[in-house]
Amino acid sequence: MAKPKILVIEDEPDILEIIQYNLEREGHKVVACRNGEVGLSRIRTEDPDLIILDLMLPGMDGVEVCRQVKNDPVTRAIPVIMVTAKAEESDVVLGLGMGADDYLSKPFSPKELIARVKVVLRRAPLREESGGGERVVRGSLSVDLTRHEARIDDIKIDLTPTEMRLLHFLASHPGRVFPRAHLLNRVIGEDAIVTDRNIDVHVRALRQKLGENAEWIETVRGVGYRFADAGK
Repeated sequence: MAKPKILVIEDEPDILEIIQYNLEREGHKVVACRNGEVGLSRIRTEDPDLIILDLMLPGMDGVEVCRQVKNDPVTRAIPVIMVTAKAEESDVVLGLGMGADDYLSKPFSPKELIARVKVVLRRAPLREESGGGERVVRGSLSVDLTRHEARIDDIKIDLTPTEMRLLHFLASHPGRVFPRAHLLNRVIGEDAIVTDRNIDVHVRALRQKLGENAEWIETVRGVGYRFADAGK
């Protein structure tokens, strides 16, 4: 089986070379570029399985690249690992809030890089060529936003559009906890006039429709919700 293709967007030549060398040594195909505008273009033409993205880029910075990737239905399922020279919590929170999957703080070791890549790729949803990242498969569960169709063991589940988006989003990030406010923004829209507890209603309805598989949607008390890491 071919190794995943990884796009690296990093403006520092030495760091870019280290990342590329170590990923290629692991058997990955690496596409490298050194600024955000080119990187965004390559994301759309190369369709990588993972993006390693420096936040501090000339011109279009990594935050804007991440925002555009995660706002585009065609690319938003591609996992992103942020790389930052800053260890400040605010930088990490900003990137993760936009949908990035993990982060690395410079300086980092090649061993840490490879470990993070393996974990994020393992968590990443199955993206089919025809689905453009809109179909997620987790064991017996499949959710296809393009067809507005969710199935468990090939049995169709009747979901509302909001429930469909909620299940798709959570299943795309197994094991990752999302606050209620974040789920509202991603599933309902940041302009919606709703309260955080509104998402509880959707989760409760979704669990009822999942039936004996309701435990896939886990509550993290005081924080929010996540899709069970093991899946079913």
